[in-house]
Amino acid sequence: MNGRTRWLGIIGYPIRHSLSPLMHNAAFEALDMDYCYIPLAVEPRRMRSAVDALQWLGFRGFNVTIPHKQRIMAFMDRLTPEAKLIGAVNTVEIQRDRLIGHNTDGRGFLGALREETGRSVAGLRVLLLGAGGAARAVAFQLALDGVRTLLIANRSSERAQGLARNLRRSSVQCSVSVLPWAEEALKTGAQQSDIIINATSVGMNPADPPLLSSTILRPHHVVCDLIYKPPMTALLKQAQKAGAMTISGLGMLVHQGALSFEIWTGRRPPVDVMREALHQAIMP
Repeated sequence: MNGRTRWLGIIGYPIRHSLSPLMHNAAFEALDMDYCYIPLAVEPRRMRSAVDALQWLGFRGFNVTIPHKQRIMAFMDRLTPEAKLIGAVNTVEIQRDRLIGHNTDGRGFLGALREETGRSVAGLRVLLLGAGGAARAVAFQLALDGVRTLLIANRSSERAQGLARNLRRSSVQCSVSVLPWAEEALKTGAQQSDIIINATSVGMNPADPPLLSSTILRPHHVVCDLIYKPPMTALLKQAQKAGAMTISGLGMLVHQGALSFEIWTGRRPPVDVMREALHQAIMP
C-alpha cells in the first residue's frame, strides 16, 4: 500500500464474518492492480457519517451488507433501475462527489445458476424459501428472466405477501403466489417446482434441521442454498440423497462480487481466482 493505492471496502454490522475482502484482494493481486479492499464495521446510527467519510477519504466504492442494504438507499444520489426495483443496494459506486447505488445480488445468483447448470430459468417453476433482502433480489431477477411461476414461503406470511405484492406491481409476467410456512404446503410447492431456493438463514448452524426432506425432493430438482458456510447445508445433503442437483451460495457470492469489481474498476475480474480464495477459506 502506498499513496497511489485505491481503496474499496464493505460496510456492515457485524462485519467480521465477511469473506468479500479475501476474494477481492486475491483478484487485485492476480491482476497486479494497486487496490485494497477492507471490511468496515459501521453501526446503523453511524451510517451517514461513515458514508461521508468514505467519500472524503477518496474511496472508489464499497459493498453494503446486513443491516444496511435498504437504509443506505436514502443516501444515494442515484439508484440504478435494478436497485430501485429490488428496493436494496449492495454496491455503491463513488463518482467524484456522487453516490450511485447498484444491486448485483440477483444477477450474481443467475450467473451462478447458469454457470453450474448450463440452463436458463425461462419458463421454469421456482419455490423460493424466504422473503428478506437476498430473497427480494433473487425473486425480481427470476421474474425479469422469465420464470413461469414463483411460489414464495416465509415464516412471516406478512413479509412474503409484501414481496408478492411488490412483484405484481412491477408488472412482471410470471405468476406469483404465497404458500403457508407449513410442511404440507412446502411439500406441495416443491412437487410443483423445478428449482428450489433457500434464501433463509436456516442451515448456517450445522445443527439446523433441513427445510425439506429427501422424501419430498426429486432427481429433477435443482436445489440452491444461498448459504455458503457451511458449503453443504442440511438441505443440500437431503437434495443429494434424493439425487437432485445442488448449488451452494458460494457461486452467488463470487458472481455478485465480480459484478461489483467490474463496476468499480471497469475490468473483468479473474472469477476462478476469487472462487479459489473463498473455497480455501470455507473448507474445513
